[in-house]
Amino acid sequence: MLKKLSDLHEMARQHKKKKLVLAAAHDQNALGAVVNASENNIVDVVLVGNVAQIKEICQKNGYNISGFELIDEPDNDKAAELSVKMVSEKKADIVMKGHLSTSSLLKAVLNKEWGLRSGELLSHLALFEVDSYHKILGLTDAAMNIAPDLKGKVSIIKNAVNYMRKLGLEKPKVAVLSAVETINPDMKSSMEAAALSRMADRGQLSNCIVDGPLAFDNAVSEKSAKLKNIQSTVAGDADLVVCDDLDAANALYKSFIYFAKAKCAAVIVGATAPIVLTSRADSDETKLNSIALAAAIN
Repeated sequence: MLKKLSDLHEMARQHKKKKLVLAAAHDQNALGAVVNASENNIVDVVLVGNVAQIKEICQKNGYNISGFELIDEPDNDKAAELSVKMVSEKKADIVMKGHLSTSSLLKAVLNKEWGLRSGELLSHLALFEVDSYHKILGLTDAAMNIAPDLKGKVSIIKNAVNYMRKLGLEKPKVAVLSAVETINPDMKSSMEAAALSRMADRGQLSNCIVDGPLAFDNAVSEKSAKLKNIQSTVAGDADLVVCDDLDAANALYKSFIYFAKAKCAAVIVGATAPIVLTSRADSDETKLNSIALAAAIN
Protein backbone atom coordinates (compact mmCIF):
# COMPACT_ATOMS: atom_id res chain seq x y z
CA MET A 1 0.00 0.00 0.00
CA LEU A 2 1.16 3.53 -0.75
CA LYS A 3 2.64 5.04 2.43
CA LYS A 4 4.61 7.96 1.04
CA LEU A 5 4.76 9.61 -2.35
CA SER A 6 8.30 8.43 -3.01
CA ASP A 7 6.79 4.92 -3.13
CA LEU A 8 5.27 5.93 -6.47
CA HIS A 9 8.74 5.99 -8.00
CA GLU A 10 9.40 2.40 -6.99
CA MET A 11 5.94 1.30 -8.11
CA ALA A 12 6.62 2.79 -11.55
CA ARG A 13 9.93 0.93 -11.77
CA GLN A 14 8.30 -2.39 -10.83
CA HIS A 15 6.04 -2.37 -13.90
CA LYS A 16 7.00 -2.45 -17.54
CA LYS A 17 8.33 1.07 -18.07
CA LYS A 18 5.67 3.43 -19.38
CA LYS A 19 6.20 5.70 -22.36
CA LEU A 20 5.32 9.36 -21.82
CA VAL A 21 4.69 11.68 -24.75
CA LEU A 22 5.20 15.38 -24.11
CA ALA A 23 2.95 17.51 -26.32
CA ALA A 24 4.49 20.79 -27.57
CA ALA A 25 7.72 19.81 -25.87
CA HIS A 26 9.49 23.13 -26.55
CA ASP A 27 8.94 24.19 -22.93
CA GLN A 28 11.78 24.51 -20.41
CA ASN A 29 9.75 23.55 -17.33
CA ALA A 30 8.15 20.50 -18.89
CA LEU A 31 11.40 19.38 -20.51
CA GLY A 32 13.21 19.62 -17.20
CA ALA A 33 10.51 17.48 -15.57
CA VAL A 34 10.61 14.68 -18.14
CA VAL A 35 14.42 14.65 -18.21
CA ASN A 36 14.36 14.28 -14.43
CA ALA A 37 11.81 11.46 -14.67
CA SER A 38 13.87 9.69 -17.31
CA GLU A 39 17.06 10.00 -15.27
CA ASN A 40 15.17 8.49 -12.31
CA ASN A 41 14.22 5.52 -14.53
CA ILE A 42 10.50 6.23 -14.22
CA VAL A 43 9.46 6.69 -17.88
CA ASP A 44 10.70 6.55 -21.43
CA VAL A 45 10.03 9.81 -23.26
CA VAL A 46 8.78 10.97 -26.66
CA LEU A 47 9.05 14.68 -27.43
CA VAL A 48 6.59 16.14 -29.93
CA GLY A 49 7.20 19.78 -30.79
CA ASN A 50 9.55 22.26 -32.38
CA VAL A 51 12.75 20.21 -32.45
CA ALA A 52 15.02 23.19 -33.09
CA GLN A 53 13.66 24.95 -30.00
CA ILE A 54 13.77 21.74 -27.97
CA LYS A 55 17.45 21.26 -28.75
CA GLU A 56 18.20 24.90 -27.99
CA ILE A 57 16.51 24.65 -24.57
CA CYS A 58 18.30 21.40 -23.78
CA GLN A 59 21.69 22.78 -24.78
CA LYS A 60 21.15 25.92 -22.69
CA ASN A 61 20.11 23.95 -19.59
CA GLY A 62 22.33 20.88 -19.97
CA TYR A 63 19.45 18.46 -20.50
CA ASN A 64 20.49 15.10 -21.95
CA ILE A 65 17.80 13.87 -24.36
CA SER A 66 20.00 11.50 -26.36
CA GLY A 67 17.72 8.56 -25.48
CA PHE A 68 14.46 10.34 -26.34
CA GLU A 69 12.37 9.93 -29.47
CA LEU A 70 11.84 13.31 -31.18
CA ILE A 71 8.98 14.19 -33.52
CA ASP A 72 9.15 17.59 -35.20
CA GLU A 73 5.82 19.44 -35.12
CA PRO A 74 6.09 23.20 -34.47
CA ASP A 75 2.32 23.77 -34.47
CA ASN A 76 1.02 23.35 -30.91
CA ASP A 77 -2.45 22.07 -31.81
CA LYS A 78 -1.02 19.52 -34.23
CA ALA A 79 1.53 18.49 -31.60
CA ALA A 80 -1.32 17.87 -29.16
CA GLU A 81 -3.17 15.84 -31.80
CA LEU A 82 -0.12 13.70 -32.60
CA SER A 83 0.60 13.13 -28.91
CA VAL A 84 -2.95 12.04 -28.06
CA LYS A 85 -3.12 9.79 -31.11
CA MET A 86 0.06 8.04 -29.98
CA VAL A 87 -1.60 7.21 -26.67
CA SER A 88 -4.90 6.27 -28.32
CA GLU A 89 -3.04 3.92 -30.67
CA LYS A 90 -1.12 2.37 -27.71
CA LYS A 91 2.21 3.71 -28.95
CA ALA A 92 2.53 5.61 -25.66
CA ASP A 93 0.94 5.33 -22.21
CA ILE A 94 0.84 8.85 -20.78
CA VAL A 95 0.32 12.29 -22.31
CA MET A 96 1.78 15.41 -20.70
CA LYS A 97 1.19 19.09 -21.44
CA GLY A 98 4.09 21.18 -22.69
CA HIS A 99 4.04 24.64 -24.27
CA LEU A 100 0.34 24.84 -25.12
CA SER A 101 -2.89 25.77 -23.40
CA THR A 102 -4.76 23.23 -21.33
CA SER A 103 -7.81 23.75 -23.55
CA SER A 104 -5.81 22.81 -26.65
CA LEU A 105 -4.64 19.55 -25.10
CA LEU A 106 -8.08 18.69 -23.74
CA LYS A 107 -9.68 19.37 -27.12
CA ALA A 108 -7.46 16.63 -28.53
CA VAL A 109 -8.09 14.34 -25.56
CA LEU A 110 -11.87 14.69 -26.03
CA ASN A 111 -11.86 14.15 -29.80
CA LYS A 112 -14.66 11.68 -30.57
CA GLU A 113 -12.72 9.78 -33.24
CA TRP A 114 -9.26 9.26 -31.77
CA GLY A 115 -9.32 10.89 -28.34
CA LEU A 116 -9.15 9.34 -24.90
CA ARG A 117 -12.78 9.51 -23.82
CA SER A 118 -13.96 6.94 -21.25
CA GLY A 119 -17.53 8.09 -20.65
CA GLU A 120 -16.71 9.83 -17.36
CA LEU A 121 -15.86 13.47 -16.74
CA LEU A 122 -12.20 14.39 -16.74
CA SER A 123 -11.21 15.31 -13.20
CA HIS A 124 -8.17 16.21 -11.14
CA LEU A 125 -6.80 13.89 -8.46
CA ALA A 126 -4.08 15.08 -6.09
CA LEU A 127 -2.32 12.99 -3.48
CA PHE A 128 -0.68 14.63 -0.49
CA GLU A 129 1.90 13.49 2.01
CA VAL A 130 1.26 15.68 5.07
CA ASP A 131 3.39 15.28 8.19
CA SER A 132 0.39 15.81 10.47
CA TYR A 133 -1.73 13.08 8.82
CA HIS A 134 -1.19 9.37 9.29
CA LYS A 135 -1.39 8.36 5.62
CA ILE A 136 -1.54 9.64 2.06
CA LEU A 137 -4.60 11.83 1.51
CA GLY A 138 -6.33 12.29 -1.82
CA LEU A 139 -8.20 15.43 -2.90
CA THR A 140 -10.59 15.96 -5.80
CA ASP A 141 -11.33 18.12 -7.84
CA ALA A 142 -9.00 21.09 -7.57
CA ALA A 143 -8.44 21.94 -11.24
CA MET A 144 -11.02 20.75 -13.75
CA ASN A 145 -14.70 20.91 -12.79
CA ILE A 146 -15.83 24.33 -11.56
CA ALA A 147 -19.16 23.51 -9.89
CA PRO A 148 -20.06 19.85 -10.42
CA ASP A 149 -23.65 18.79 -9.84
CA LEU A 150 -24.58 15.49 -8.17
CA LYS A 151 -24.07 13.52 -11.38
CA GLY A 152 -20.70 15.18 -11.86
CA LYS A 153 -19.63 14.33 -8.32
CA VAL A 154 -20.51 10.69 -8.93
CA SER A 155 -18.19 10.69 -11.95
CA ILE A 156 -15.44 12.50 -10.04
CA ILE A 157 -15.59 10.01 -7.16
CA LYS A 158 -15.56 7.05 -9.55
CA ASN A 159 -12.50 8.44 -11.32
CA ALA A 160 -10.56 8.96 -8.10
CA VAL A 161 -11.57 5.65 -6.53
CA ASN A 162 -10.70 3.66 -9.64
CA TYR A 163 -7.27 5.29 -9.82
CA MET A 164 -6.54 4.84 -6.12
CA ARG A 165 -7.49 1.17 -6.38
CA LYS A 166 -4.91 0.80 -9.16
CA LEU A 167 -2.37 2.11 -6.65
CA GLY A 168 -3.25 -0.70 -4.25
CA LEU A 169 -5.91 0.88 -2.03
CA GLU A 170 -8.64 -1.74 -2.27
CA LYS A 171 -11.55 0.18 -0.75
CA PRO A 172 -10.87 3.91 -0.31
CA LYS A 173 -12.67 5.81 2.43
CA VAL A 174 -14.26 8.84 0.83
CA ALA A 175 -15.29 11.92 2.82
CA VAL A 176 -17.66 14.29 0.99
CA LEU A 177 -17.07 17.71 2.49
CA SER A 178 -19.42 20.42 3.64
CA ALA A 179 -19.12 23.13 6.28
CA VAL A 180 -21.26 21.01 8.58
CA GLU A 181 -21.68 17.35 9.46
CA THR A 182 -25.49 17.49 9.53
CA ILE A 183 -27.89 17.64 6.61
CA ASN A 184 -29.13 21.18 5.99
CA PRO A 185 -31.68 21.66 3.21
CA ASP A 186 -30.34 25.19 2.66
CA MET A 187 -26.81 23.90 1.96
CA LYS A 188 -26.43 22.16 -1.40
CA SER A 189 -23.12 20.65 -0.35
CA SER A 190 -24.66 18.86 2.63
CA MET A 191 -27.64 17.58 0.65
CA GLU A 192 -25.48 16.20 -2.19
CA ALA A 193 -23.00 14.70 0.30
CA ALA A 194 -25.83 12.84 1.98
CA ALA A 195 -27.13 11.61 -1.37
CA LEU A 196 -23.67 10.36 -2.37
CA SER A 197 -23.31 8.54 0.94
CA ARG A 198 -26.68 6.84 0.44
CA MET A 199 -25.81 5.96 -3.15
CA ALA A 200 -22.70 4.17 -1.90
CA ASP A 201 -24.81 2.28 0.65
CA ARG A 202 -27.06 1.14 -2.21
CA GLY A 203 -24.13 0.03 -4.37
CA GLN A 204 -24.40 2.86 -6.87
CA LEU A 205 -20.85 3.86 -5.94
CA SER A 206 -18.84 0.67 -5.64
CA ASN A 207 -15.43 -0.32 -4.27
CA CYS A 208 -15.40 2.50 -1.72
CA ILE A 209 -16.92 3.65 1.55
CA VAL A 210 -18.53 7.07 1.26
CA ASP A 211 -19.70 9.28 4.11
CA GLY A 212 -20.95 12.83 4.21
CA PRO A 213 -21.61 15.52 4.89
CA LEU A 214 -18.41 15.82 6.90
CA ALA A 215 -16.64 19.04 7.79
CA PHE A 216 -12.93 18.85 7.00
CA ASP A 217 -11.89 18.48 10.64
CA ASN A 218 -14.21 15.50 11.06
CA ALA A 219 -12.87 13.89 7.89
CA VAL A 220 -9.24 13.91 9.01
CA SER A 221 -9.32 14.11 12.83
CA GLU A 222 -10.51 11.16 14.90
CA LYS A 223 -10.51 13.39 17.99
CA SER A 224 -12.76 15.94 16.33
CA ALA A 225 -15.15 13.24 15.13
CA LYS A 226 -15.39 11.74 18.63
CA LEU A 227 -16.00 15.13 20.23
CA LYS A 228 -18.95 15.63 17.88
CA ASN A 229 -20.11 12.05 18.45
CA ILE A 230 -19.90 11.16 14.77
CA GLN A 231 -20.24 7.42 14.20
CA SER A 232 -18.43 6.73 10.93
CA THR A 233 -15.72 4.46 9.54
CA VAL A 234 -14.59 7.35 7.32
CA ALA A 235 -14.42 10.18 9.89
CA GLY A 236 -10.85 10.73 11.07
CA ASP A 237 -9.49 8.20 8.59
CA ALA A 238 -10.38 9.50 5.11
CA ASP A 239 -8.32 8.39 2.12
CA LEU A 240 -10.02 10.87 -0.22
CA VAL A 241 -11.80 14.16 0.38
CA VAL A 242 -14.29 15.45 -2.17
CA CYS A 243 -14.99 19.18 -2.24
CA ASP A 244 -18.23 20.83 -3.31
CA ASP A 245 -16.59 23.00 -5.96
CA LEU A 246 -13.29 23.97 -7.51
CA ASP A 247 -12.88 27.07 -5.33
CA ALA A 248 -12.94 25.03 -2.11
CA ALA A 249 -10.75 22.25 -3.51
CA ASN A 250 -8.18 24.62 -4.97
CA ALA A 251 -7.89 26.58 -1.71
CA LEU A 252 -7.44 23.36 0.24
CA TYR A 253 -4.87 22.10 -2.29
CA LYS A 254 -2.76 25.24 -1.98
CA SER A 255 -3.16 25.36 1.79
CA PHE A 256 -1.67 21.88 2.01
CA ILE A 257 1.33 22.96 -0.05
CA TYR A 258 2.01 26.46 1.23
CA PHE A 259 0.94 26.19 4.89
CA ALA A 260 1.36 22.47 5.68
CA LYS A 261 4.43 22.08 3.40
CA ALA A 262 2.89 18.91 2.01
CA LYS A 263 4.45 16.83 -0.73
CA CYS A 264 2.15 16.45 -3.71
CA ALA A 265 1.48 14.41 -6.84
CA ALA A 266 -1.40 15.12 -9.23
CA VAL A 267 -2.85 13.72 -12.43
CA ILE A 268 -5.93 14.17 -14.61
CA VAL A 269 -8.09 11.05 -14.46
CA GLY A 270 -11.26 9.93 -16.22
CA ALA A 271 -9.66 9.42 -19.63
CA THR A 272 -8.45 6.07 -20.93
CA ALA A 273 -4.89 7.06 -19.98
CA PRO A 274 -3.37 9.38 -17.37
CA ILE A 275 -2.79 13.03 -18.28
CA VAL A 276 -0.06 15.08 -16.59
CA LEU A 277 -0.71 18.83 -16.33
CA THR A 278 2.00 20.35 -14.19
CA SER A 279 2.12 24.05 -13.32
CA ARG A 280 5.12 26.32 -13.63
CA ALA A 281 4.63 27.02 -9.91
CA ASP A 282 4.97 23.32 -9.04
CA SER A 283 8.22 22.29 -7.40
CA ASP A 284 10.56 19.89 -9.21
CA GLU A 285 9.58 17.26 -6.64
CA THR A 286 5.87 17.72 -7.37
CA LYS A 287 6.47 17.43 -11.12
CA LEU A 288 8.51 14.25 -10.64
CA ASN A 289 5.93 12.79 -8.26
CA SER A 290 3.13 13.61 -10.71
CA ILE A 291 4.87 11.79 -13.55
CA ALA A 292 5.50 8.86 -11.21
CA LEU A 293 1.81 8.86 -10.23
CA ALA A 294 0.88 8.55 -13.90
CA ALA A 295 3.43 5.76 -14.42
CA ALA A 296 2.73 3.78 -11.23
CA ILE A 297 -0.45 2.04 -12.38
CA ASN A 298 -0.70 -1.14 -14.43
